[in-house]
Amino acid sequence: MAGNADAVNHALEKYRAYLETLTFIQIDPRLRGKFGLSDIVQVTLDEATRTVEGIEAMDPEGQKRWLRRMLINNLRDEIDRWRAEGRNVGREQSLDVAAEQSSCRLRDWIIAEESTPSANLIEQEQKLRVLAAMSQLPQREREALSLQYDHGWKLAQIAEYLGCTMNVVAGLQARGRKRLRKLLSDLE
Repeated sequence: MAGNADAVNHALEKYRAYLETLTFIQIDPRLRGKFGLSDIVQVTLDEATRTVEGIEAMDPEGQKRWLRRMLINNLRDEIDRWRAEGRNVGREQSLDVAAEQSSCRLRDWIIAEESTPSANLIEQEQKLRVLAAMSQLPQREREALSLQYDHGWKLAQIAEYLGCTMNVVAGLQARGRKRLRKLLSDLE
């Protein structure tokens, strides 16, 4: 059974970039230092390996859906834990708003995933295709695109956050969009 668990753990590892991308899209980047998001991804993968039989019975899309749900629950738990801790609310008020917005994005993701009308299904499938493609982009391109489209940041904010110039950000976004278009056309 231990060899089987190792095989499942290795198989699940291919979803790490996918889960990291989902985390980056859903959680405000200013909260990254507060949460240890890579640890939450690892916890999610570790939890998944504990139910080997259930994982093996699923197709790849079912595995992704199951891992997404686990990750979202772990992220929501971490946001709730962080918000409940005593801290200087005056200094971290904007982070509290970011946590609330991130929590709402996670809730909306779950609601959208559970809805059954065909229009919602098509929209959800499209989001999942983009998420899968985004997870294949180089990290800085993925960050530059996600900060603008998922979090509504302006070029100057992104440049400051990434520690580069606005021209570099524009280049990262242009290359990222080009790769994203190619990846999405390859998925069709």
